[in-house]
Amino acid sequence: MRLVRSVAACCSIALIAGCAAKSPSLSQAGTSQDASADIVTTATRPPNRTQAERLTKHAAPPPPSMPAPSSQTTRFIPPVMVAADPGRERYDGEEVSPVRIARAEPVSTFSVDVDTGAYANARRFLTSGQLPPKGAVRSEELVNYFRYNYPAPQNRATPFTVTTDVAASPWNAETRLLRIGLRGYDLPRESRPAANLVFLIDVSGSMNSADKLPLVKSALSGLASELNPRDRVSIVVYAGASGLVLEPTSDTAKIRQALDRLEAGGSTAGSAGLQLAYQVARDSFIQGGVNRVVLATDGDFNVGVSDTKLLIEMIEKQRDSGITLTALGFGTGNYNEAMMEQIANHGNGNYSYIDSALEAKKVLGEEMSSTLFTIAKDVKIQVEFNPALVSQYRLIGYENRALREQDFDNDRVDAGDIGAGHQVTAIYEIVPAGVKGWIAPRRYDDPLPASATAKSGELAFVKLRYKMPDGTTSRLIERTVPASALRGAASPTGDFAFATAVAAFGQSLRGDELLNGFSYTQISSLAGRQQDFWRQEFVKLVGVADGIRRE
Repeated sequence: MRLVRSVAACCSIALIAGCAAKSPSLSQAGTSQDASADIVTTATRPPNRTQAERLTKHAAPPPPSMPAPSSQTTRFIPPVMVAADPGRERYDGEEVSPVRIARAEPVSTFSVDVDTGAYANARRFLTSGQLPPKGAVRSEELVNYFRYNYPAPQNRATPFTVTTDVAASPWNAETRLLRIGLRGYDLPRESRPAANLVFLIDVSGSMNSADKLPLVKSALSGLASELNPRDRVSIVVYAGASGLVLEPTSDTAKIRQALDRLEAGGSTAGSAGLQLAYQVARDSFIQGGVNRVVLATDGDFNVGVSDTKLLIEMIEKQRDSGITLTALGFGTGNYNEAMMEQIANHGNGNYSYIDSALEAKKVLGEEMSSTLFTIAKDVKIQVEFNPALVSQYRLIGYENRALREQDFDNDRVDAGDIGAGHQVTAIYEIVPAGVKGWIAPRRYDDPLPASATAKSGELAFVKLRYKMPDGTTSRLIERTVPASALRGAASPTGDFAFATAVAAFGQSLRGDELLNGFSYTQISSLAGRQQDFWRQEFVKLVGVADGIRRE
């Protein structure tokens, strides 16, 4: 009902603005009859073009100059923004992770996730006055959107550091939080390997809106300006068919000119575009460099292969040959987030949602090295809890990254990659032994194993496996979390408090009942006052969500 009222109100505003634009006083602006009238400029839709004109826009002579009378002022009335109905958008959300009993299932295994698309997409919903669909929220991507003060690696022999700490849960007096943080080494610009990038751009009719193709062109133009002379870029487009519009080049001006000529129209043969993009990447392959397809689309494939499983099979074959995939999502209304996130996962790349020019600059400018340059691949985390100290636990987020215990040591099982400077944060909520947990004690529980009581000084044992970017055999890192961390756990502060607030926000949006009614006001208070722009924005978004919930 709130959406209906919003639409009705917005339509009324649009009607008033339209009537004002057609009033006689405005149509005669500039005449002696009403020299003081304002000139109202409204957004207009470009005329239809043929398919050929849509793919390549020829420059046209500028219109003749029409100087406005000096006595008039010019105002711009922007088009009315109506909150989009997410009914046609596609998500593949998982249920909130279940509670595990440490005595029965002491081991938790998952793949890392460095994607951030779920946060930007949730922000898009909130700024349009809606709570995001539960299936659109992945709590780990909200947490990993932000940077934390993890120590940097001392050298590149080990590509990332591992940090663990424990704090009291702010929403349950009986539980504790275990945080595991990874930080990859930074890659200076002069040390980056050469990049062979293929921009694969959706120019179908579904991309014909301001938050789609125009934003794509701006985003990729910004990325082009970050590249080195050794790097090269090709551009492939697809609509009803696919085509190569720019041969491999290092000329930034040519890249921008090719981007500027693109226009939207036609159906969406995404699979054909992917096949051509991979072929172009293969023809320009740089041995020892970065070979990647950068897909920019709303994911609305409707011609050719559109089944996500079949697309994944094709992408996995290319991944194994050394060509990875980054997926950049755009737009609203028909956005297929379920496909975008999955193909990026299986393409050994990453997934981001671009909802603004600022987000484009963040992902493809400030974090370009993390987005494009892999420093470790197939990164897996395995945590074994000591049942003598932990009775129950649950992992916050990472539901679609869960692995079987045996997958950890199997180098044939694919997992997430970490780029230069990337950070990964995982948070477990644990119930210390001897206190009331979420699940009541079992009548026929087995006694604790002697090995658990013998290692009472260990809370948990953390293992990580990863491969070097050009490696096939994994390497192992092991860390012990001491029991003293549990006994001395206090309320989270600083970075840990902020990460906990973001995790709580994600879980709240998903309807997590184990938060015990932890409110948006409490989440905002836990996050605290922030100096960083993105963190300040988060605190404001929490307030927006609270306002929407109260309506």
